Amino acid sequence: MDSRQGRVGLGQPWQPGQLLLLIPVALIVVITAADIATGPNIVLSPLLVVAPTLTAWFAGPWTTAGIGALAMAGETVSSWRTGTLSSRSVMVEVIAIAVITSLIVFLCAVRDRHARQMARVRSVAEAAQQVLMWPLPSRLGPLRLACVYLASEEEADIGGDLYAAARTGSVARVMIGDVRGKGLPALGEAALLLGAFREAAHQHASLPDLAASLDRSMTRYLPDLESEDEAGERFVTALLVEIADAEPLVRMTSCGHPAPLLLGPDNTVHVPRLHPAPPLGVGVTDPDNHAVDVLPFGPGDTLLLYTDGVIEARDHNGAFYPLAERAAQWTDHSPEALLHRIERDLLAHTGGRFGDDVALLAIHRAPSPTPATTFSASSADTPTSAGSSCGT
Repeated sequence: MDSRQGRVGLGQPWQPGQLLLLIPVALIVVITAADIATGPNIVLSPLLVVAPTLTAWFAGPWTTAGIGALAMAGETVSSWRTGTLSSRSVMVEVIAIAVITSLIVFLCAVRDRHARQMARVRSVAEAAQQVLMWPLPSRLGPLRLACVYLASEEEADIGGDLYAAARTGSVARVMIGDVRGKGLPALGEAALLLGAFREAAHQHASLPDLAASLDRSMTRYLPDLESEDEAGERFVTALLVEIADAEPLVRMTSCGHPAPLLLGPDNTVHVPRLHPAPPLGVGVTDPDNHAVDVLPFGPGDTLLLYTDGVIEARDHNGAFYPLAERAAQWTDHSPEALLHRIERDLLAHTGGRFGDDVALLAIHRAPSPTPATTFSASSADTPTSAGSSCGT
């Protein structure tokens, strides 16, 4: 058993790190041989310190220390062959290589420790993202969904932007929101609103009632998340969307959130004029204060929801990102392809650096099925589940 495992191990190809290790070893051999060949008049052995320095770029502290010891051995062999082993200069060179190697090993250990800490932070962030931002289904009835999330903080996967979807009977409800603030400090408000929406979306018959319920939840619990110097200054903008399967319409209630883009199959882009209410969390708990805007939303149409981090993204000249103008070029794309295009274009516009979190959500109403397809679908007793999820 053990011998067979040993043969398998010997037959395995070398890893990239092991192949790279040949470079500093070869440097030590070449420099040592050259130093011996040139004799005591030309001293090349101090160049041996390059080997552990190079090793630290791709290997850990123990491997770096081993290469440093090998470099010291090369220095010793070279000075022995040239007859200068007992000279003071050789002793200084050996000590210098040892000191520099020790410093490199220390810095390498610090780097690896920092990398492990960042890996733990990233794993926590990914776990928090899965808990807070549940992957959206790729389909909700006749609707196809796709989403993109770009956090403003480099080492974070989530921040103050949020989205969620729920299906109640033959109606799909979608929410996109933006917490005042950005990055990881805004996670508390995002978690609060997401939890409130997932529960309230199934309990209220109209969007104004849903908006009022969300406002009550935010008003009740936001003080627990506020510091003394931020009392009354925390709120969340949100856009609530309701789309029924049988109606070619979309209903929207805006709580201080930017209006979406309505992309038509004929390369048209319409920016609706909404009647926004104040953001959630400021105490607007009366449903009568929340208006419902109704727009046509037929087969082939796409609704593009976004947060203000998209339209406020700037290039190096300070120009804002022209979302409506760019989206007009890709109205005939699928939701996934549309957001892929916008994401790449937005990254190119900003140089990959964002001043705020960015969230995009595309909702596409699929064309009406043929009568034969409709009969076949209605004949099935088992529901169809989404095969994939909306990536972030």
